[in-house]
Amino acid sequence: MDSEKQVLKTSSTYTPEAIAAIQERAELGRYIIRGYGALRNVPRFDDLVFLTTSLTRLPLEGYREKCTTKTFIGTRYAKRPMELEIPITIAGMSFGALSYNAKVALGRAATLLGTSTTTGDGGMLPAEREASSKLVYQCLPSRYGFNPTDLKKADAIEIVVGQGAKPGGGGLLLGQKVNKVVAGMRTLPEGVDQRSPCRHPDWIGPDDLRIKIEELREATDWEIPIYVKMGATRVKDDVKLAVKAGADAIVLDGMEGGTAATQSIFQEHTGIPTLPALVQAVEALQEIGVYGEVQLVISGGIRSGPDVAKALALGADAVSLGTATLIAMGCNKPVYIEDYHKLGTEPYHCHHCHTGMCPVGITTQDAELMQRLPIDEATTYVANYLQSLVMEVQSLARACGKSDVHNLEREDLVALTLEASAMAKLPLAGTDFIMGQ
Repeated sequence: MDSEKQVLKTSSTYTPEAIAAIQERAELGRYIIRGYGALRNVPRFDDLVFLTTSLTRLPLEGYREKCTTKTFIGTRYAKRPMELEIPITIAGMSFGALSYNAKVALGRAATLLGTSTTTGDGGMLPAEREASSKLVYQCLPSRYGFNPTDLKKADAIEIVVGQGAKPGGGGLLLGQKVNKVVAGMRTLPEGVDQRSPCRHPDWIGPDDLRIKIEELREATDWEIPIYVKMGATRVKDDVKLAVKAGADAIVLDGMEGGTAATQSIFQEHTGIPTLPALVQAVEALQEIGVYGEVQLVISGGIRSGPDVAKALALGADAVSLGTATLIAMGCNKPVYIEDYHKLGTEPYHCHHCHTGMCPVGITTQDAELMQRLPIDEATTYVANYLQSLVMEVQSLARACGKSDVHNLEREDLVALTLEASAMAKLPLAGTDFIMGQ
């Protein structure tokens, strides 16, 4: 019996996952590509809890006392800032990475909730513009599909410097997802892998960001706000440079952020988690005296009302959701099991967005698979999900005695772990101790 246990003992260095990864690289002769986001466990908002009211403060009554959620983004310079009914937006995800049905459903759901959605690499899909009452138009390093005509139709512009799942890396859309329509929008060949550059072609330094922002402001007559989106790495300096360049809002994406396809090494080994990134971004804005003037939108692994509420309490003006909205419409749902098996995976474990063979019709351009995602049904699921998040945020805010979700504050939170205490710079629950201070 003892000898059998010895045989089954697993190496802590060469775990089954490490062995499989080595052998997959040996077979492929290249790095591993996959979708979704980081699989590793990192300190997150779950490691914080709210100190709700008791005798020191009074809660608000949910049935009689309002808790408002109105949110403004881009108030610094834009004549027409983005006015949202809720502090939750939908992140940029390209048509190409996502199916037509998924993009339209996201736009319709955002409209129902009075919030914005965002285009993504590859340009503005006309149906997405029609479905979205508030649409943020991304300006990415590739410039695929980017044109002045669509610029005029946007409600805000988001200059993408990087994203949390692959900071410092470019985009990737494998040929099996580049059908005739996707290729046409990007003016690239059909069926060929498309790689987006990792930096803007006309930039050699931060001063070029200022020039780009000024160009876009002139092109839109200073009407709409200009956001700058970046992956979370050297957050403080990056935020300060973006503000100095003239950004109206910062969109900061932590390492838990998702992607349809990139090298797994980026997802697991670059960037910092959303929790410390948010804290550093707020400190940067405070240090240069623009906190409240330049809005902060945080993204990366935000899934629930408590996640949203904690982000607001730590200083974000709004959050942006990507992967969670896809899950709401059916990503990883236990249906079409045989198609998960064809990909070598199971429901709840699928991260094969890059293959274009999404069993539930979300990350595919295959006409037959896409029909598995009815637009009306997907719209309802996403709208219901967003509404539930808003209700959860309001419940927590009321329990903290706040009549506006934006009045949530740092002193409403404590940390449950030393790591979270150090990263969020909050006291450990039940103590006055802040790790590292």
